[in-house]
Parts: sequence; C-alpha cells; structure tokens
Amino acid sequence: MTDSALWISSLTAGTAVLASWVTSRGTSRAAQIQADAAEKTQRIVRVSEARRSAYVSLIEQAHRMAELYWKVSDVYGSGGTRTEQLPALKEVRANLREEYSKLRHFIWVINLEGPNDVAEAAENVRLSTRPPYRALEASIAGDSNAPAAFDQCYDPFWQSVLTFVSTARAAVHDL
Repeated sequence: MTDSALWISSLTAGTAVLASWVTSRGTSRAAQIQADAAEKTQRIVRVSEARRSAYVSLIEQAHRMAELYWKVSDVYGSGGTRTEQLPALKEVRANLREEYSKLRHFIWVINLEGPNDVAEAAENVRLSTRPPYRALEASIAGDSNAPAAFDQCYDPFWQSVLTFVSTARAAVHDL
C-alpha cells in the first residue's frame, strides 16, 4: 500500500508541476499577445494622429494661400490704376512667398508620413500654386492680360485642395 501511495503522490505532484508549467506558459504567451496587440494599436494611433495633424496643417495653409489669392482679386476689382494697385500686389506677393514656404514644409512632412497617394495629392496642391504666382508676377511686370489669367488659376488651385482633402480623408479612415 505504501508503494501505491508513493506512486499516487508522485503522479499528483508531477501533474501539479506540469499543470503549473502549462498554465504559466499559457499566461506568458497570452500576456505577450496582449502586449503585441497593445503596441500595434498604439502605433496605429500615433501614425493616424501624425498624419491627421500633417493633413490639417496643409489644409489650413492652403486656406491662407487662398485668402491671399482673394486679396489679389480684390486689388484687381478695386478699379484703381495699375500704379495704385502695384504696391498692394507686391505686398501680397511677399506674403505669398512666406506662406508658400510654410506650405512646402507641410508637404515635406506629408511626404514623410505618407501614404503615397496623399503625398501625391499634396504635391499637386503645391504645383497648383505656380500658375497664380506666375500670373501675379506678370501683372506686377505690367501684363494687362495677367488679371484675367490669375482669376482662371483659382479654380484649379481650389480643386487640388479639395482633391487633397478627399484623399487625406480616405487615408485617415483606412488605417
């Protein structure tokens, strides 16, 4: 009887040790899975927040540029002579240069943050600022057709901004 008691107690102890080991392995694995899932979720949240911030910054900057474009149109519509309009146009040109450098910075950030389709849409916004600036330069240089050319540049610029917003929205929601 002692032999069977020893055998049963050894078997029970072995089973308890094995069960404890299996439980600790399972718990350890579950904790690792949970930690990995939490890390992945945090990464997705960080990426989403960084992208969203970059996208919003570009949109806000595009609005600042649009306001300056409206000022140019206001100067043209003021009815003053070219000589009277020239100081205001030069001031807007200086402001556009400053705002463009900020716009370019935000586009670089978007190129870094991605994704590629949003970076491409941001680059299209940048490219759409060239025609109005060239028309403004031509106007300052005395080209009488420049005001009409400038007004035709606003819609393509604004369309590029709307395309960027749509592309960025899809990218933010697809994360």
